[in-house]
Amino acid sequence: MVRIFNDFEFWGDYADDEIRERHIAVGREIKLDKYYFGYEKQKREENCLFCGDKIDMDFNRFDVFMEHNDIKKNNHFDSNPHSSLPKLDKKYEFDADVAPCWCNNMPQFSRSSVGGSKYLLSAQPYALEQDDLIFESRFESGNLARVVKVTPHYYELYLRPDMYTNRHTQWFYFRVKNTRTKTQYRFSIVNLTKPDSLYKEGMRPLMYSTADATNNNIGWRRCGENIAYYRNEDNNIYNTRNYHQVLIDDFDDEDNGNICSYTLTFNVEFQYENDTVFFAHSYPYTYSDLQDYLMNIQRHPIKSKFSKLRLLCRSLAGNNVYYLTVTAPSTPEEELQKKKKAIVVTARVHPGEAPSSWMMKGFIDFITGDSYVAKKLRHKFIFKLVPMLNPDGVIVGNTRSSLTGRDLNRQYRTVIRETYPSIWNTKAMIKRLMEDCGVALYCDMHAHSRKHNIFAYGCENLKRHPDRRLIEQVFPLMLHKNVADKFSFENCKFRVQKNKEGTGRIVVWLLGVTNSYTLEASFAGSTLGSRNGTHFSTMDYEQLGRAFCETLMDYYDDNPLKVNKFMPLLKKMRKEQRKARKALKAKRKAELLTKKEEKEKNKKEERLLNQSNDYDNNYYQEYYQEQEKIKRFLRFTIEDSFNWDELEEELQKRHEQKENIEASEDDDEELSDCENDKE
Repeated sequence: MVRIFNDFEFWGDYADDEIRERHIAVGREIKLDKYYFGYEKQKREENCLFCGDKIDMDFNRFDVFMEHNDIKKNNHFDSNPHSSLPKLDKKYEFDADVAPCWCNNMPQFSRSSVGGSKYLLSAQPYALEQDDLIFESRFESGNLARVVKVTPHYYELYLRPDMYTNRHTQWFYFRVKNTRTKTQYRFSIVNLTKPDSLYKEGMRPLMYSTADATNNNIGWRRCGENIAYYRNEDNNIYNTRNYHQVLIDDFDDEDNGNICSYTLTFNVEFQYENDTVFFAHSYPYTYSDLQDYLMNIQRHPIKSKFSKLRLLCRSLAGNNVYYLTVTAPSTPEEELQKKKKAIVVTARVHPGEAPSSWMMKGFIDFITGDSYVAKKLRHKFIFKLVPMLNPDGVIVGNTRSSLTGRDLNRQYRTVIRETYPSIWNTKAMIKRLMEDCGVALYCDMHAHSRKHNIFAYGCENLKRHPDRRLIEQVFPLMLHKNVADKFSFENCKFRVQKNKEGTGRIVVWLLGVTNSYTLEASFAGSTLGSRNGTHFSTMDYEQLGRAFCETLMDYYDDNPLKVNKFMPLLKKMRKEQRKARKALKAKRKAELLTKKEEKEKNKKEERLLNQSNDYDNNYYQEYYQEQEKIKRFLRFTIEDSFNWDELEEELQKRHEQKENIEASEDDDEELSDCENDKE
């Protein structure tokens, strides 16, 4: 088992066979014809996977790189013929404009390894002022794309979306240097994409001060004041097309590349001058941390006897996906009596959900420990543990996706081994275990960004297996009893939703595993008991992993009374839930009827109002006509017995007389005009 320090794992299009098939990793033999800069050319696809442009099949991208930087191969390689790393005397750049395709308009994924790439451009393209903060995220699991200094003490931060997607900006992990004391800074992460967040409900970011760790042994701690999470205005919508090339089918028809963005903003004040400070969304747990941890287990003189580390597969970037088998050696008599059943636990399919790794660590610590419960569990079961399903995403700082730009927890029905190797091989391992010895329980560990507490999702057996009714709810209820201040049974759900049919929980359940769960741990904290209103720490996550093992011991105890006593309680709770659902349904129905009645009432009032308006218009028209009549007859004395008909006749006579007079006057004028013409 070797930690990979090679900076040249990837160059260009990650999906290109020419890159994916390259065997470059420190600790493995590298053939002469497989140098990073001198690999054998293989046949590629005729069209680019991303932009659709034609690819020059005879084009050597490295030759362009060498010509552009005026490099001679013989002067920049080690004398060791098996070394794939060049001796670099200066900083080289690659001009993609002179090279056809491999998606020139897309930022190239240049590494999947520890240590960063030497070819990345400077993170600070402009000159720094003396008191400016210096930001950096080019380290393992780091995520920060761009920083804009608005004022000397206010910075806008942009996260990088998951590679080859236009979304999933939640995980952040970056470093700040050149800090100043007695100064309040404000950071605003302005391109988050989730409409709801625990930051609205009291969650705070994490901060690690190297000076504080050195002086006071204080590690990660919560920070931030005046925290706010809100939706940006329309003119601040984050356009990912301008920032990162994405897969075409990753867009919705409605957004056209524009996603509603949200801002997390908070104040922070540093305690030490010129300190190096890290900020993160959650407690980081990197691929290197996992490798060190697994190596320590294998080197342990006792744990290595009953725990074996094996390679499940290699990821798209060539990183190892491990699985750990933990069980006590069986005697031939025990094997003849009864085969051990398997328990499969996986974690970190979503790279930004670091709490799942801490829960897995607590689980492994307990199951490899020397306690009585751990020893009995090892004699009773075979534990198959996959601690990190998505190492590539963890290394590059993704939130949810792998290097395919896809959510691996929706690919368990896949038959494409090459595209989703960790998922395909995990499912194949579970199938083999079911054929060989059976799988007693499956659990996939996750973290949740919108809910408090720790809870589980299961699969209801009511319709598919009526004889196993409510069995799937017993284990979460027992876990709630063991850690009542952290695990919430009320938050657990057991429905099989159609949009989750590709998840590990449902696919494994369909394979025949009754107890198939997704364990969700909040990024924030608990709202239960004495822990109400507190944040979770790494110790809390690890404690949950240990409690999970203790609950396994209770659930699979030889005495069935422990399980049987929970069945009446579950039935009672189910009745209460049905009553509550019926009451809620009746309440909603009443609300709908009330809304309907109000709507009909409003429509009726509107109709009456329209009718009254029509009546009022007719009335006012008649009224104005009467007023006109009165105005015309104001010169007459109007008595109570005034006869309007006689007045009309008189007015008509006067009008006719006036017309006759005007007609006679017109005739006279015409006669006079005629006489004048004759003259």
